[in-house]
Order: sequence, then structure tokens, then C-alpha cells
Amino acid sequence: MKERFQFEEIFPVSPQVVYESWLDSEAHSAMTGGKAECSNENRGEFSAWDGYIRGANKSLRPYKEIVQSWRTSEFKDNDPDSELILRFYEVVGGCRMVLIHRNVPEGETHYRQGWIDHYLKPMRAYFNKE
Repeated sequence: MKERFQFEEIFPVSPQVVYESWLDSEAHSAMTGGKAECSNENRGEFSAWDGYIRGANKSLRPYKEIVQSWRTSEFKDNDPDSELILRFYEVVGGCRMVLIHRNVPEGETHYRQGWIDHYLKPMRAYFNKE
């Protein structure tokens, strides 16, 4: 059975700011601490964390949802891409982001902690100082 992770975070900025930061190379790099090359176009390819993560935008609904194919350099060649879904909701005082990572290779549960350590914690710090 494939692994699936889900997180929810609230940031004190608008959904537009979080959405645009995810798809902008400079902002994505700044908010995570790892070099990223991003695209804000459908089917545009991206890499993050110095090439450790690679994928492509499957669907973009501005300020509402990002769906990406996603894989790391640790995936086996025959592993299919996983899927990352980011949803953005306007709430009092900012943005609620729901992150769903599904179709992760079976047994690869360490990605759960990776999301916390390398994305959610740094994003909290980045958006809270704006």
C-alpha cells in the first residue's frame, strides 16, 4: 500500500502570497532554505532542495490549488511519481494551507518528518517574519 501524508498549517499571509511563493524560485528557496528552480506554468517542471526533489505542475488554480508530480532522488527508477496537492483557504488572519502527499512508495514513511523539518517549520518562520 502506498503511503499518504496530510498536514494543515495556518500562515499570517494571504493565500496569494503562499501560492506565489511556492511557484517562485527565489521565494521557494528563501522559505525552505534549499535551492529551488520553480515554474508557475501548467506542465512546467521544478526542482527543490538542490535537485533532491523533482517534478512538474499538473494543475494550477491560482491562489486555490497546486497539484504536482513529485519524486526524490531516493525513488527507485521503477517507482511512479507521487502526487503533491496543496490547497489554500483564506481564513481570518491569513491562509490555511492543506498539504496532501500521496502515492509515496510503500514503507517510505520518513517523508512525513521531511515535510515537517524541511518545509512546514521553515515556512512558519519565513511567513511569520514578513
